[in-house]
Amino acid sequence: MLQDPNALRSRSGGQILVDQLLIHGADTAFCVPGESYLEVLDALHDVSDRFSLINARHEAGAANMAEAHGKLTGKPGICMVTRGPGACHASIGVHIAQQDSTPMILLVGQIARDTTDREAFQEVDYRAMFGPIAKWVTQIDDARRIPEYMARAFRVATSGRPGPVVIALPEDMLTDVVSVADARPYQPTQASLSTAQIEAIRAEISAADRPLLLLGGSGWDSAAARHITRFAEANNIPVSCSFRRQDIVPNLSPVYAGDFGTSTAPSLYANQRDADLLIVIGARLGEMTTRTYTTLTPPNPAVRMIHLHPDPDEIGRVYAPDLGLASSSAAAAEGLAALDLGRAKDWAAWCGKLHGDYLNDSESPNGEEWELDMGVALCQIRDSLPEDMIVTLDAGNHTGWAQRYLRFGRPGRIVGSTCGAMGYSVPAAVSAAITQPGRLALSFVGDGGFMMSGNELATAAQYGACPVVLLFNNGIYGTIRMHQEREHPARVSGTTLQNQDFVKMAEGLGAYAERVTRTEDFAAAFERARASGRPAVIELVTNPEQISTRTTISRLREAARSKETA
Repeated sequence: MLQDPNALRSRSGGQILVDQLLIHGADTAFCVPGESYLEVLDALHDVSDRFSLINARHEAGAANMAEAHGKLTGKPGICMVTRGPGACHASIGVHIAQQDSTPMILLVGQIARDTTDREAFQEVDYRAMFGPIAKWVTQIDDARRIPEYMARAFRVATSGRPGPVVIALPEDMLTDVVSVADARPYQPTQASLSTAQIEAIRAEISAADRPLLLLGGSGWDSAAARHITRFAEANNIPVSCSFRRQDIVPNLSPVYAGDFGTSTAPSLYANQRDADLLIVIGARLGEMTTRTYTTLTPPNPAVRMIHLHPDPDEIGRVYAPDLGLASSSAAAAEGLAALDLGRAKDWAAWCGKLHGDYLNDSESPNGEEWELDMGVALCQIRDSLPEDMIVTLDAGNHTGWAQRYLRFGRPGRIVGSTCGAMGYSVPAAVSAAITQPGRLALSFVGDGGFMMSGNELATAAQYGACPVVLLFNNGIYGTIRMHQEREHPARVSGTTLQNQDFVKMAEGLGAYAERVTRTEDFAAAFERARASGRPAVIELVTNPEQISTRTTISRLREAARSKETA
């Protein structure tokens, strides 16, 4: 017999909250436990057959795991932390979710209500703390309102432009026993295109001689990716992607032209300048995608522009489009999927040129200059990698090798912070490997980033997850050294690392590990790591002189000095 959803039920606040998580479809949360939300932990014990609680080693790791879960599933990633220090540590995950438009809910244990404003133990005003970096921040002071608040949290996190919600839970509120009915399961609200708007888009694109799609943002489920690929291929419209969104369109599709990020080919920037219409779907046109707002001039870009975005406030925020419409990426892709613009023959050469430029730029380097050249190494294995592989990226120049030389496309995924947060990749790979154990989770991380979150390999070992971590060890903070050498050549300050034995560290955390120093040894080491049946780390000892896929420290110094003497 089904229970009346409007029936009053007597429960503690902690039990009510857990019931709402289940009602809204959550089945996993990432946490570091704390005494401030013991009632929630206790309530989760009763539903352990339906809900997985993953305890991480650090709150930043837990928050990054939840954020990655939100990226992969499209549902809010759930993170639970304690008050004060726990919430502060987790704040990076909230910032990532905000800038990456990822649905996420952070539940923070809070001090008791009767001690507020006394600077009680670990007291923080979370509305003030998280207000600028979250979509909504609130505190539940009445247990009877938990269903209302949680329903709103799920809806806010997933509607319009997705993002993070932070909810503070006073510990005494969680122990209150009240009678209250459950909420109905949430439904996200998303804008879509009308028939007239689709016709307006048709007219704009049909009038162009060199159209270019630029896809980005969140909300690209597999169906949306198929729809936009179908539209682009049927009409020979080349497709570019924003930073770390290369998995929307198969990279070997004849329409794929590359991505605008940290490893962008010079040819793609040139092709963007040659385009006479830019069709932007989902992307915010932020600093990374526009090369610090230089490839497109605000507020009026030289190229005609269509901008479709789920948040109407984002349209025209920096760039005034010729046609701006509010629509989720999925709805826009579905609306465009069946359009035949009748110009496919006209655009074939243009589209072929851009895809050819992408293929040329992602060809294997010769590898003769470096003892370990990861461009060559990745090209050797890329065709044998599983189609549904999940690649997680940290911040840093080392990710350029993955972004330039690997091939992406559904069902595979690329999961990386677009806000430049170090320490993201390992927790994200652990999250992926725990919740989707049948898929290869491949992490790219530098020596600096690994030292910030590599301890989460212990979480992977605890839960039997087997991510493979490629740890680039060049003994420096590479991205910062690159900027340093460009602005202040040969004046090295604060960017050198004295690293320890990463193999022993990884083994101590329960992982398989080995060190690679030569290109020819990588492929076999990678296969051993995958076959180990454990989380695995391959330490890649790379030359710091090879600072990126496109330049060296010596060339940076030479260019800087030439500029000084010019």
